[in-house]
Amino acid sequence: MEARRTLVRAAHLVDVAGSTPDGWVLLDGDTIHAVGSGPDVPAADQVIDLGDATLVPGFVDLHGHGAGGAAYEDDAFGAALAVHRAHGTTRSVLSLVANPVPAITTTLDHVRSVMATDPLIVGVHLEGPFLSPDNKGAHNEHFLVPPTPADVEALLTAGDGVVRQVTIAPELPGALDAIRRVHAAGVVAAVGHTVASFDQARAGFDAGATVLTHAFNAMPGLHHRVPGPIAAAVADDRVTLELILDGVHVHPSVARVLLRAAPHRVALITDAMAAAGSPDGAYTLGSLDVSVTDGVAHVAGTDTIAGSTLTQDVALRMAVTQVGTSLPEAVAALTSIPATAIGLGDRLGRLAPGHAADLVALSPTLEVLRVWGAGRELSVPHGSAGADRP
Repeated sequence: MEARRTLVRAAHLVDVAGSTPDGWVLLDGDTIHAVGSGPDVPAADQVIDLGDATLVPGFVDLHGHGAGGAAYEDDAFGAALAVHRAHGTTRSVLSLVANPVPAITTTLDHVRSVMATDPLIVGVHLEGPFLSPDNKGAHNEHFLVPPTPADVEALLTAGDGVVRQVTIAPELPGALDAIRRVHAAGVVAAVGHTVASFDQARAGFDAGATVLTHAFNAMPGLHHRVPGPIAAAVADDRVTLELILDGVHVHPSVARVLLRAAPHRVALITDAMAAAGSPDGAYTLGSLDVSVTDGVAHVAGTDTIAGSTLTQDVALRMAVTQVGTSLPEAVAALTSIPATAIGLGDRLGRLAPGHAADLVALSPTLEVLRVWGAGRELSVPHGSAGADRP
């Protein structure tokens, strides 16, 4: 029988609260029961000593489309989840690209059936169809529609208990009413894939949107006389800003500016598509052909970036080594900040009693050594770290 109470020891514990040396975490089933430091530890059925590793909460990805050759619209996407979990992502919001509303509802039904047996999937992000055709990115423009009350209601009904976030371009006809309806349904509304002005974006946030979808990408840039949606999001303490920190979507120096301008409000996402964890080559993103060269995905025959091949551990290392973020701040951007953005900050993203038993063991160079989700070990991608003993 699998041990129920497991004590995990590490050289350091790191989360949004800071760093604790010589720490331990006691897991009771799928929940953290106690956290402490020093040699005096509670009784446990199993003790795992991680040696010089650093233990952090499991990563939460608000925005990813797939990996391992699979997309979340596919009939089977276990390979995608496995790739991200091996790299520390213990809770995933599955992002779906723009498709006709009936096709999206079919996908939602399928995801619902998978979620019934997989608690590590925390919902779906509808990145479409309510996007601007003038900033569509890697979405099929033929599937983009304004957010009519009928379509919004159809997706909220089909996605009841499944849809966690919906991206809407706030300048579209009916968009502000749609944002209000999404917010009223307890779903996170996000501003993105937009040509909105500062005032239009601010109106979206006032209507209830609380996330900016992949800041700087598929939106007007930050201009000193025409500030646009990025400035509107930075100025609004209610808003969490997604950031793809892969060195391709946003330059590290610009990422540094954003992290300093909106402290404790930037969530590091992957926006990963099927090529993450897979070789370069030809892929698809929704109905579009994608070509991946040197790990960078583009819509075939264009210079339009089509998602990423990023995993969250890479984003963590980039934040620390290239952006200059402290480790607790970088960890928070992968854990407590995204968890709070989707209303799960009371149970995800911290090493604290009552929180989910989601853990990632990192080497001194911030490589993932071991991963636990809901108290169950998910992966040992680089060989076992530390000793387990009864």
